[in-house]
Amino acid sequence: MQMVLDALAGLGGKPIETLTPAEARMQPSAADGAKAVMAKKGMSTAPDTSVTTQDLPYGADPQQFARVYKPGAAPAGSKPMPVIVYYHGGGWVIADVDTYDAAPRAMAKALNAIVVSVEYRHAPEFKFPAQHDDAAAAYRWTLQQAANWGGDPEKIAMVGESAGGNLAVATAIYARDNGLTVPRHIVSVYPIANSSTTLPSRMDSANAKPLNAAMLKWFGYYYQASPADAQDPRLNLVAASLRGLPPTTIINAQIDPLRSDGETLATAMRAAGVKVEQKTYPGVTHEFFGMAKVVRGAKDANDLAVARLKAAFAAPARR
Repeated sequence: MQMVLDALAGLGGKPIETLTPAEARMQPSAADGAKAVMAKKGMSTAPDTSVTTQDLPYGADPQQFARVYKPGAAPAGSKPMPVIVYYHGGGWVIADVDTYDAAPRAMAKALNAIVVSVEYRHAPEFKFPAQHDDAAAAYRWTLQQAANWGGDPEKIAMVGESAGGNLAVATAIYARDNGLTVPRHIVSVYPIANSSTTLPSRMDSANAKPLNAAMLKWFGYYYQASPADAQDPRLNLVAASLRGLPPTTIINAQIDPLRSDGETLATAMRAAGVKVEQKTYPGVTHEFFGMAKVVRGAKDANDLAVARLKAAFAAPARR
């Protein structure tokens, strides 16, 4: 993990919280830091071509598209594959499906599943709740299209990282409330879930990298239409109605201002009767999940997510 942080620092990025959104989108990402370490170790940084991708629109705006990952191992005429809807991070302001390619690609291969990585409109050009509206629209569209791709719309799960970890839970709530197929499982990785500014991790990891407390304020400033949005249950998930949600796995990093978000979300979900497994991985930082090739904790976290999704897909359908 330290090698990745050192490599990221060596790429010369500026502090996100000092930049405009347009400038911030041009900065090197943690994924770039991981690729730099891979290159230094003589590992290929090219994407695994045994998984194919296709970009398809689900809405009229150019940002309303999804990258559909398909494993090459799926023989023609085989039974329909499970489907995972994946939401990327970036505080709803920066990053895209390219930045967050590693996890959906690896999951498609490990689970022999179709993974639908959702791009959504970004703030500040589109403020909250545009991103949540897009996440819901993409989920509805995936349910309609899955069979055409060789997927089973009944065997569907949601995964998300950071802002996307929030979208995974918020969209499962949307599905529950709107009579859509509820996902069999949610994997929420270091989600934005609690709008309190005095959580323990907001203090002990205030100066962490690659995400710090100042950046959280910066993201909020750009994606919220007004400060009152922070209390909306779609953002402040700990205050949402969580009853009836599917079993959920919450993955956190120790050195991350969002660590307490995941821990308090797990507590709130358990209080609502949801089956939750929450694990905080030691010695790793925000964005570690996509670094399984070079960070041991990331491989362990990926293995946990894959095991829980595999079990969910193998289980009888919930009624």
